[in-house]
Amino acid sequence: MSQTVIIDTGCANLSSVRFAFERLGADVTVSDNPAIIRAATRVLLPGVGSAPAAMQSIREKNLVNVIQQLTQPVLGICLGMQLMGNYSTERGEKDQDTECLGLIPTPVRQLNTRDLPTPHMGWNQLTLAQHDGQPHPLFAGITPGDFVYFVHSFCAPVSEYSIAFCEYGEPFSAAIAHHNFMGVQFHPEKSAAVGSKILQNFLTMTQENLTGGAA
Repeated sequence: MSQTVIIDTGCANLSSVRFAFERLGADVTVSDNPAIIRAATRVLLPGVGSAPAAMQSIREKNLVNVIQQLTQPVLGICLGMQLMGNYSTERGEKDQDTECLGLIPTPVRQLNTRDLPTPHMGWNQLTLAQHDGQPHPLFAGITPGDFVYFVHSFCAPVSEYSIAFCEYGEPFSAAIAHHNFMGVQFHPEKSAAVGSKILQNFLTMTQENLTGGAA
């Protein structure tokens, strides 16, 4: 049975993400059980709050290795995307950078909003990266310039792993990917029809048919 598992990181409000998938007819389970996560057709890594708190919760649940070893499509949303990087400059109790999951080789740092309000909150437009003349499969059917909803103060810089871009004070990665791991900085569950289409694209991905991602 095709099943989407949302990882219960212990520090995220999961209701809006779960309802967004259920509105699309998805079979959704929220779990921190390693066996259930490993058996999923696809996995969602949500995130609300701070990187230090989220990583501490993931470590306490003994899920770091579980997540790192997943081979099915995995999508991180907002902080969940940031946790996919190597580290975040968001500092914890020891005033040190936060070591993250290392799924996508990128740092995460504070967004330089210049003279714009912080955090970056509201609707902004996407620029889609092209690989072999096509956008990443996560953005199939999405038009460059479509608007999505952001709430964040940290970002992944533009890199070879960027599959979509945005600008707020500076250019940054609106989405990143590496092999089966994908992340979006925006909230698709709050991004109306465009967000629903992105989530629907994710629901079509399986370990067998996943074709996208920067190498």
